[in-house]
Amino acid sequence: MPEIALADISPTSRVEPTSSDLAVAVEDYRTASEAVRRGAFAALARALKAGLEANRFEETAVAIRSVLAPTLDYTSLQTLHRLFKSLPVELRGRTKQRLAILGGFTTHQLKDFIELYLFGSGIDVELYESDFGLFRQEILDPNSGLYSFKPNRVFVATNWRNIAHVPAVSDSREQVAELLDREVNDWANLWRIAHDRLGCQILQNNFDIPTWKALGNYETRHPAAFSRYISELNRLFADRAPSYVTIHDVEGLASDVGRWAWGDERFFLHAKIPCAPEHLVNYAYNVSSVIAAELGLSRKCLVLDLDNTLWGGVIGDDGLGGIRVSQGEPEGEGFLAFQRYVKTLKARGVILAVCSKNNESIAREVFEKHPDMLLRLDDISCFVANWTDKAANLRAIARQLNIGLDSLVFIDDNPAERSIIRQMVPAVAVPEVSTDPVDFIATLDRHQYFQVSSIGQEDFKRSEFYRANAMRGAVESSATGMEDFLRSLEMTATIGPVLPTTLERTAQLINKSNQFNLTTRRRSSADVLALMNSPDWIAVTASLTDRFGDNGLVSVVFGHVEEDVLDVDTWLMSCRVLKRGLEHFVLNYLCDQAGARGLRCIRGTYIPTAKNELVRDHYADLGFRQVHAGSDGRTIWELNLAERQPLTTFIQQSLSK
Repeated sequence: MPEIALADISPTSRVEPTSSDLAVAVEDYRTASEAVRRGAFAALARALKAGLEANRFEETAVAIRSVLAPTLDYTSLQTLHRLFKSLPVELRGRTKQRLAILGGFTTHQLKDFIELYLFGSGIDVELYESDFGLFRQEILDPNSGLYSFKPNRVFVATNWRNIAHVPAVSDSREQVAELLDREVNDWANLWRIAHDRLGCQILQNNFDIPTWKALGNYETRHPAAFSRYISELNRLFADRAPSYVTIHDVEGLASDVGRWAWGDERFFLHAKIPCAPEHLVNYAYNVSSVIAAELGLSRKCLVLDLDNTLWGGVIGDDGLGGIRVSQGEPEGEGFLAFQRYVKTLKARGVILAVCSKNNESIAREVFEKHPDMLLRLDDISCFVANWTDKAANLRAIARQLNIGLDSLVFIDDNPAERSIIRQMVPAVAVPEVSTDPVDFIATLDRHQYFQVSSIGQEDFKRSEFYRANAMRGAVESSATGMEDFLRSLEMTATIGPVLPTTLERTAQLINKSNQFNLTTRRRSSADVLALMNSPDWIAVTASLTDRFGDNGLVSVVFGHVEEDVLDVDTWLMSCRVLKRGLEHFVLNYLCDQAGARGLRCIRGTYIPTAKNELVRDHYADLGFRQVHAGSDGRTIWELNLAERQPLTTFIQQSLSK
């Protein structure tokens, strides 16, 4: 598709657009077939340009965000980037980041696309770009532009050409092992220097394997073969990278595309870019999805339609024996393949929900009685099947799970339903899919809605957490009073400092918690590591169990000691454990810690956001006295330790070791 120049867009774009003009252009483009996609994008570009000229900046920003997907082609993305640069800075995103890109190749186009896709995730990023090939010098020189820029995240964008220690084909296994150690240690030294000087999170590429294989089929067996050497190097990167380094899987991207398509040497020889230009789109999308995941901005819940989405046919018409979800037939096996993929997502922490126009008892029967179903009712955290419109049901699902609509991804085979949901609840991600269930897998996988930068034991238990919460809700509704309910839970909390074993979960919770979060300050694993090792900080986590199960690590508090005051920088809690008195329990612990240090008071700040109204009165409810109120809604509170009384809780304490 030839690039569309903004200056060449038709004069009809001078007509001031309405909100519906932009919405129609967006929906026409999103649903366009390949045959008409080029014309649909041209119409979209005209509508966006007209929106900018009419000063409809907010609507235009929403429209650009809504079409930013990895399915865009290279020239369309360039056009969108130029339109994006015309938006006012205040509409770029609420989450601020300073990202340094240090390239072993020419990174300018990649940088622009990363900037645009981060905007799509709500991130306003300020960028620093090193000159071609100078990433080592930037890190080693303390006077380089990198350190003047002071990023909170560094992306080391390298490829296989940046490997310094390369084996000769005649090298022995022992010589290759020595080279691997030297290579990994050299990179680890760069990471350590950058982290020591900046205290930031580092995103480091692994290495794509070249297209050619000099040893042919024997390449995988010979220890000194270059492709095998790179594979071993990538494995060592994954195994040895410290918590403040995230490995970006470029090799996986190259494999998805195909090596000859990805690594056409002409593009590096002529332009020093790492892959064919059209693949820079997916490259940038993947990088931005990893950064967004580290900032807690990935989606949390996959909501599934049923008929012709999890099985072929309509259960209400075809009956249990008539739907197609069985081995031995291609269509049925396609639905089973999708269910298998979904079950894997659930196993690693994605919440599953059902939203279907159906009779609930008939819909549930498939999960309970069909012998070939891989998904069962205990895999589903929220099951909604009725004849209410799906937009209302999606809102109900978000309320029941206590998550935002922007945490949901909805898969539905019906294009009309998809279009309605995108217009009625635009915060929900609703990808276009074909009628082939195998396409559902490809779409979810490529869009990286559930991108993850780390996985811990608590992620594997997330569905259990939500099922247990449903049981707690049933007990609460039958209790005679709140105290009766809290006593019946038989709660025990483990509280203490952040440990190496809880570091990743702590960073994950900090970056994902929005509602019960007093300041919404985000911290990377590198930031948390620095705080937990500082004598001037108290870094506390709390985990909660009860008779229904383990809620896991659910609260984090960071306080900075300033003379005789403990200044609470961060206080957050998972909404799974609201109204259990855990905040009382945590405050009692904080007061004990502050008292042991001889401090006079605890100071806390509330910074309002669009999502944390829930905790506006948090400090007032805990007995703090307001000492400052800003015009922006920010308030500061203090608790005099000499006057405070321990708060009542129904939680037994278990100190972490």
